[in-house]
Amino acid sequence: MRRYALQRIALALPVLFGVLLIGFLLMQVVPTDPATVRAGPQATQEVIAEIRAELGLDRPIWEQFALYLWRLAQGDLGVSIINNVPVTQELSNTIGPTVELMFASLIWSIPLGIFLGTIAAYWRGSLLDRGIMAISVAGVSIPVFFLGLVLIWIVGFQWQLLPFTGRAGPLWTLDGIKAVILPAITLGGVFVGPVARMTRTAVVDTLSADHVRTARAKGLTERLVVLRHALRNALIPVVTLIGLQIGFLLGGAVVTETIFSWPGVGRLAVGAITSSDFPMAQGTIIVLSAGFILINLVVDLLYAVLDPRVRLS
Repeated sequence: MRRYALQRIALALPVLFGVLLIGFLLMQVVPTDPATVRAGPQATQEVIAEIRAELGLDRPIWEQFALYLWRLAQGDLGVSIINNVPVTQELSNTIGPTVELMFASLIWSIPLGIFLGTIAAYWRGSLLDRGIMAISVAGVSIPVFFLGLVLIWIVGFQWQLLPFTGRAGPLWTLDGIKAVILPAITLGGVFVGPVARMTRTAVVDTLSADHVRTARAKGLTERLVVLRHALRNALIPVVTLIGLQIGFLLGGAVVTETIFSWPGVGRLAVGAITSSDFPMAQGTIIVLSAGFILINLVVDLLYAVLDPRVRLS
């Protein structure tokens, strides 16, 4: 198991390096000059040239990237061009709300998706099965921003039941729970469909397996047969899909946080890109990419725990 974990970590490092390189190059092709942004519209060319030299923008690109990697190795993500605050300080204030939003969206969507998929698999071919699959397809097809706007209009404006702007407090407080409900439903709504469809497919295959027929022949109740012998063995591909979808949820979190003014990394990234705050934008890209890589690494390790054949392959 240790050897397998080291192999997966070794494979993740080149991916992270590629993300850093691509993110750095993308910031270079943006037409806006960071020195001009920091100096302001009234600055002279001499002042702009001094700021470019201070930021190291007058050096070759390869040298800028090398210095960028050296600062990253020391934990230095730079200073925001707009508000002159260290990037690490801003990120430390926004990672917590993003984690809260991800947790709140997953804590209800994963159990619901597994439950719906299991019900659809057990009653496969029935109207209930077709209805659940139709709802799953609709959930996958609806864009995140559309679902968020609908919830804001109906629940927020028309019914005025829940707040829909900002974060009212930590997740363990009543105000924090109320504020996170609508963003969590918006972000988790696109997660239920894929989990339900994958669970249905895996459970249908498992219900026809020999060990399930043997369990029924022993006289076990259908509840034990489905939960202990069918669903438990069908969770391996479901866990893989959940891990991949959690990674993709980071992209949905950018849209969700922007719609609901949620003070997370996604909203910070949008603001940094629109204001040409390159150090902040690069820092948010690193955090989101590292989160995606870390989630996939955890899924690979969990997959090896569930299926020992993976460690031997």
